Amino acid sequence: MAWIKRIVLFAVVNLLVVVTISITLNVLGVRPYLTARGIDYNALLLFCLVWGMGGAFISLGLSRVMAKWMMGVQVIDPRQATGTAADLVRTVHALAERAGLPAMPEVGIYQSPELNAFATGPTRARALVAVSTGLLESLDRGQLEGVLGHELTHVANGDMVTMTLIQGVVNAFVMFLARAVAYAVVRSSERENNRGLQYLVTIALEIALSLLGSMAIAVFSRWREYRADAGGARLAGREKMIAALQELQRRYEPLDPKPAYATLKIAGKSGGLLALFASHPPLEDRIARLRAAA
Repeated sequence: MAWIKRIVLFAVVNLLVVVTISITLNVLGVRPYLTARGIDYNALLLFCLVWGMGGAFISLGLSRVMAKWMMGVQVIDPRQATGTAADLVRTVHALAERAGLPAMPEVGIYQSPELNAFATGPTRARALVAVSTGLLESLDRGQLEGVLGHELTHVANGDMVTMTLIQGVVNAFVMFLARAVAYAVVRSSERENNRGLQYLVTIALEIALSLLGSMAIAVFSRWREYRADAGGARLAGREKMIAALQELQRRYEPLDPKPAYATLKIAGKSGGLLALFASHPPLEDRIARLRAAA
């Protein structure tokens, strides 16, 4: 029944996004950008900004709730936690204090054999740090501190908000340019009033431009991973951060890349075309950079 819950949640969230943005467009008085006299570029730009930025920020605002529901994260109550859960909370809170966070993040565990951890949340004061049972069972205390230091550095650096801003700008740019170019192409052809052709050209351009935009986003994502590694080294200790990456490398590299590692992206490509779209650098590069910083 879990898959039904995910489908319903996905549908509800998308409906919420559509309704919220539609109301925003009406409040702002944004009129259709295609008129009898042609395309209204001001209306098109505002339309694309609202949809591009609005969708990204709504997703960010719901990120903690979505993570709990989609991943089955069980948030730990610090007042009632015992054993491994209590140790995890204490470790996260100690690292969060070192990172200077304005509020302690929620800490959660979810059932999965994957070696995985992630941080999410709309602000530095409203973050969630979650780890898989597989990670807790596979790493020793020092290695776990390194991973948690890495994730908390993402929170301290405001990486979730920055990534959302970049994604929103890219979304708006793709939507605007695809529609403007499609309109110009169809208008210059002998099928000026063919809305169907214009729609197909728009979709094709959005796909192509989204791929280019993904490359730009990936560049920032790889840079923030290096920065989070450095932050994890400061919070937990350089050797612990290196040990954590080495353990992930040892456990992962004999395997073929699998979707199970999607969140940590520990299988970053070191070469080829796919490397341009990798959100995380290769583990060997991350380890080498930490060692060089000594």
